[in-house]
Parts: sequence; C-alpha cells; structure tokens
Amino acid sequence: MLAKQLSIFLENKSGRLTEVTDVLGEAGVNLSAMSIADNSDFGILRCIVSDPDKAYQVLKAAHFAVKITDVIGFVCPNTSGSLAKVLKLLSDAGVFIEYMYSFANGDVAHVVIRPTDLESCERILAEKKVDLMAASDLYKL
Repeated sequence: MLAKQLSIFLENKSGRLTEVTDVLGEAGVNLSAMSIADNSDFGILRCIVSDPDKAYQVLKAAHFAVKITDVIGFVCPNTSGSLAKVLKLLSDAGVFIEYMYSFANGDVAHVVIRPTDLESCERILAEKKVDLMAASDLYKL
C-alpha cells in the first residue's frame, strides 16, 4: 500500500511554484495533494501526483531538485477525534511520524504520512483495520 510522493526543493522566490505546476501541467500530470514547508532559504513541495515516475522525469529535465519518497495513505472519517485514534495506534506502537498532510472530502479525510518505519506502520494500520489507500487510488484523487 505504499505510494510514491515527490519532494521538490524550491528557492524561496516568486514564481517557482508556478514553474513546477506549469511543467507538470504541460506533461499531463495531475496534482492530487500537496504540502509546502519552508525555511528562510528554500521550500519543500511534497506532492502526490497522477504519474510520479513521469513527473520525476519532467521535473528533472526542467532542472528541479526532486526526489521520490515512499509514503502511506489512509482514509478516516471526517469527524472529531478520528485522526487522533489512528495516530494513537501508531504512537502506542512506537511509530514516529516524520510529517503528514491531509485533506477532507465530504464524510472522509484522506491522510498521507511519512513514518520512519514504513513496514511497521503499514502492518499496524492493516492489523487495526485502518482503511489503507492503494497507491493507484491515491494518485487518482
């Protein structure tokens, strides 16, 4: 159930995000989810796209610093406390989450996490019957 996520390093200057979205759009790659974290010198755009391998190639060709990272996607109810219950399962098992991002759509929330131990995280979520998302489903959102 692992999915590929792109991490794109961007200088903190106007227009860099537009350049990324232009390159992806021209290649016919759709953005499903994204998050931007920044510091004083650069930002990191983390995103789920419809075709991660193609996106990687076109971004590299356009001279962007980009890498592919494995992440886990899951769905939980879009209600108060639902995410906390899932995260408690992981923290009780000693799984550390490096980062996460999510988005709600109606009655459900889609969550993308990057744990330090992907295998343990995936096993625990499956054992606890958390609704894991197949990569192909995450890429189509």
